[in-house]
Amino acid sequence: MDIYNVEAAEILAHETLVIPIGEAAPIYEKLLATFPTAKYWKQYVESYIVTNDEETAKQIFSRCLLTCPHINLWRCYINFIKKVNSKRGSEGLEETKKAFDFMLNYVGNDVASGPVWMEYIAFLKSMPVMTPQEESHRMTTIRKVYQKAILVPTSHVEQLWKDYDNFENSVSRTLAKGLLSEYQPKFNSAKAVYRERKKYIDDIDWGMLATPSTGSYKEEQQCLAWKRLLTFEKGNPQRIDVTAANRRITFTYEQCLMYLYHHPDVWYDYATWHAKNGSTDSAIKIFQRAVKALPGSEVLKYAFAELEESVGAIQPAKTIYESLIAENASMSSLAHIQFIRFLRRTEGIEAARKYFLEVRKLPSCTYHVYVAYATMSFCLDKDAKVAQNVFEVGLKRFMQEPGYVLEYADFLCRLNDDRNVRALFERALSLLPPEESVEVWKRFAQFEQIYGDLSSMLKVEQRRKEALSRTSEDAVSSLENTLYDVVSRYNYMDLWPCSSKELDYLSRQEWLAKNMSKKADRSVMLTSGGDKGTVGVGANAKLLPQSTKVVRPETSRMVIYDPRQMKGPVISATSSGYTKEVDEIFKMLSPPLMSFITNLPAIEGPSPDIDIVLSVLLQSTLPTGHDVGKPSAPVPGPATTDISGPRNQNGSVRRPPKRKAVESTLPPSPIFIGPEWQEEEDAATAAQSRAMPDIFRLRQIQRSRGGGPAQSGSAAMSSGSMFSGEQSANSSS
Repeated sequence: MDIYNVEAAEILAHETLVIPIGEAAPIYEKLLATFPTAKYWKQYVESYIVTNDEETAKQIFSRCLLTCPHINLWRCYINFIKKVNSKRGSEGLEETKKAFDFMLNYVGNDVASGPVWMEYIAFLKSMPVMTPQEESHRMTTIRKVYQKAILVPTSHVEQLWKDYDNFENSVSRTLAKGLLSEYQPKFNSAKAVYRERKKYIDDIDWGMLATPSTGSYKEEQQCLAWKRLLTFEKGNPQRIDVTAANRRITFTYEQCLMYLYHHPDVWYDYATWHAKNGSTDSAIKIFQRAVKALPGSEVLKYAFAELEESVGAIQPAKTIYESLIAENASMSSLAHIQFIRFLRRTEGIEAARKYFLEVRKLPSCTYHVYVAYATMSFCLDKDAKVAQNVFEVGLKRFMQEPGYVLEYADFLCRLNDDRNVRALFERALSLLPPEESVEVWKRFAQFEQIYGDLSSMLKVEQRRKEALSRTSEDAVSSLENTLYDVVSRYNYMDLWPCSSKELDYLSRQEWLAKNMSKKADRSVMLTSGGDKGTVGVGANAKLLPQSTKVVRPETSRMVIYDPRQMKGPVISATSSGYTKEVDEIFKMLSPPLMSFITNLPAIEGPSPDIDIVLSVLLQSTLPTGHDVGKPSAPVPGPATTDISGPRNQNGSVRRPPKRKAVESTLPPSPIFIGPEWQEEEDAATAAQSRAMPDIFRLRQIQRSRGGGPAQSGSAAMSSGSMFSGEQSANSSS
């Protein structure tokens, strides 16, 4: 069962509205245990306020206010405080005033906090005064609140400025002039920042529930929206003092965590921001909250331990490492390795060695711990003898681990101990099964290429082929030497002893040689069934490695085809709707091309790019006279006419009428067969060249009339439909 099912949570929250609070309370507790920063807190506490259960309401407020800086929840809180203190006289008014100050200290920077500022000012104005001193104190308090409010970029900042203007002028016009001129630039800055801030705020979904990351598009967009807002606030666009700016950034982070509560990168960013600003204690508190919110996040615990160690808090950092090991007792090799490194940094090599000796006895200890400790001893403590002893001890336990063998071989290579490297490879390969020895054989061959002579290099290559051929269906072909083997032996890093074209050819031939004995149809073949010119592609065509020279379609520009989208225009030879220039061009066209254009059917669907269609048509070959009437090879796959041609009343496709053989002007497009293209004779190319000027002139006239791809796309697509239709007509005739 998915406890983070948002739809189910919304249904449960809605159901609690119509049942007694005694029955609804367990449901609320369950919901808020899953969504601890959700909007359900307000609904939960209001249920108790309605029943006048003030003590329970206070307890709920104490649980959620500081972790949920949502303006509606805080307004519910202030209304509750006003209600509780309404009958307590001056003492109750003072408590309400403290509650307002407390609230605005936390959520006063919210973009929607304008009404709260106005409500607080109205409350201060309504407070009774008995003496002139109290009146003067009240006016001073109201002035300070106004001056704070107009610095916050909220949706009500302009209204607050007008109210402040009226307030100062009602008190003293002389004093008002100086104060208003002082705060006018600050107000203008707040108003401008609000307009910029609103652009980022509008992208945020304020009804979103905090769930673990799902990778959905909406979730990613919300993450980006919050990060853009945080970046905007960190830039201090209002140029306020550092303390106020940091308070605003802190508030934005707290708001962000209401919705991205399960995203470790937000917690980490929040903590490191505090650390960079010199507030290490705040950063530690954020990390403590983070590991509590995401107890399964190891990376946050490593980051927390790193922060503790960086400020000299060794014992707290050690406690974090120990908790990591205890929580992952069965799969804790990484934690053991990091703890060994931590002990070496903080307590010395002897403490690290002692802990390694304890860990190696554990059944869950993997070869990674041996490699890490040996590498540390060799690289950091400069003790090659200890490192080799560790590798040798581990070899008795992990001889059948290819990864361990390769790490040990790397270590011996650093020592230039080529004799022991060869001995290690021989020992390991004698025990490893062929299917697990691929990488070891590869590294052995590379070693001989660097350290061995030609005979040893070739010998290892041959042995490698013999060993790995046991896992292949065709051992004979695997044992054959090819030019690709030479390329593999003589390349170095990104340097190759051949051109990229030769490399592509050789790698393809190597693949074909390994798959030539598959018990299936040949990957590419010409079939003799049906029409003599028909080309068939075998079932294994998909198995061929894709050539880098094949041009792939631009899928990003594809749209879903829907026949109901539009009706394409029917191209006809009549002069209606065309200029005289177009009519003249039609008269100058050759009869076959004119026949082709006048018989283009209507097209339904998205319009193609006319330039691409024309380029394809211009590159296609036209048949000569002696080719007319011969059966042509249709392009594999459904013809364009089958999906986009004009339709009869019953919905079936209306085929173009059969044409005479002499009217067949366009042959099928070249068909890709393996790495080659089938082309027509040179005479056909000459015929095509004669037709080019007419098509180009049509294109120039279309451009002079302002025609673009959207205007001419249907006609261009129609050429493809008629093209396949003409082939069908020719074949049947």
